[in-house]
Amino acid sequence: MHDVPKLRLRRLILQDFRSYPSLNQNFDHDSIVVAGPNGTGKTNLLEAISLLSPGRGLRGAKGAELPRHAEAALAWAVAGHFAAPSGPVTIGTGAEAGAERRSFRLDGNAVRSQAELSRHVALLWLTPQMDRLFQESAGGRRRFLDRLVWSLEPTHARDVAAHDTAMTQRNRLLAEGRRDAGWLAALEDTMARHAVAAVAARQSTLAGLNGTLRAGLSGSFPSASLSLICPIADALAEQPALAVEEALRSGLAADRARDTAAGGARQGAHRTDLRMVLLPQAIPAELCSTGEQKALLVSIVLAQAALVAAHRGFAPLLLLDEVAAHLDPGRREALFQALTSLPAQCFLTGTEVAPFAPLRGGAQFLEAIPGGLRRLTDLPVPG
Repeated sequence: MHDVPKLRLRRLILQDFRSYPSLNQNFDHDSIVVAGPNGTGKTNLLEAISLLSPGRGLRGAKGAELPRHAEAALAWAVAGHFAAPSGPVTIGTGAEAGAERRSFRLDGNAVRSQAELSRHVALLWLTPQMDRLFQESAGGRRRFLDRLVWSLEPTHARDVAAHDTAMTQRNRLLAEGRRDAGWLAALEDTMARHAVAAVAARQSTLAGLNGTLRAGLSGSFPSASLSLICPIADALAEQPALAVEEALRSGLAADRARDTAAGGARQGAHRTDLRMVLLPQAIPAELCSTGEQKALLVSIVLAQAALVAAHRGFAPLLLLDEVAAHLDPGRREALFQALTSLPAQCFLTGTEVAPFAPLRGGAQFLEAIPGGLRRLTDLPVPG
């Protein structure tokens, strides 16, 4: 896989973003370790990088939360200079003072659709908050899955957004008692078409992931089996997509009275859940230990990175926030070995430098300090 073209973030510039008054930082290695106490801006740094890809970033934050002092309604900006397979590219995003909606620029030109960015970059991330995936509602697991799908199929985001917009409009019409049959039918047609497309993309991604996971990862990372809990997915396994669309349209029309009383649609792409099982023991992820759950998530993200590299021709940037937490020394070493086998640049954060000692000599080490970064030179020797 080392002959896959590389995507690299070479320089990051921040202005009045979160805890950073300003930052102009170069990155010169494939592995970037950022260490420092809690509250020094490590996650803010990763969030800034994540905002250079389509979507709302690794925190899913609103625009008003991103300026350095939200109460002051400052303008803020993030810019990244990439060495991409398509050539050097600069991506910028930000908002004017008091603006909720942010804009994007690609090589200095305005971007009409975030999908334009997907031709040049792809990002995957893990954060401590994602450890709750196994206990929280299906919505969190579905968003995690959709981010994986998006890294492979940039158009997937449009299908999910179109489905959800039509569903919201349908819910509003039903709640207001406006039974315009033609309008409702048009919205239900939009929901059906985009729901089937979105679920089919989810199925395709899981098929690729399961194959990659079966092939195995280096070190002691566990394998997993991933599947959808979704009536639409079940139907697609038995019927052509057009037949599933028609059945969903009919079902939504028949459910109007029921959905009015319930306050939402019983059927649609928003009902998908992701089931994860740890192999070879076949233990449902929600019953695994905290360490096993962390290892399972790392395994899935690494497998997805390999899958993206194979399908899109370049590996995504990896943002791993506090990834060493809950990993024993053996699995930490396995993680570092797996990262070196991927043609991907990876940003790793932690409160201490010591767990990353095996990367000494092959990584750029930075210390997070209030409002900035500085190069670390006094590095631990691997034990």
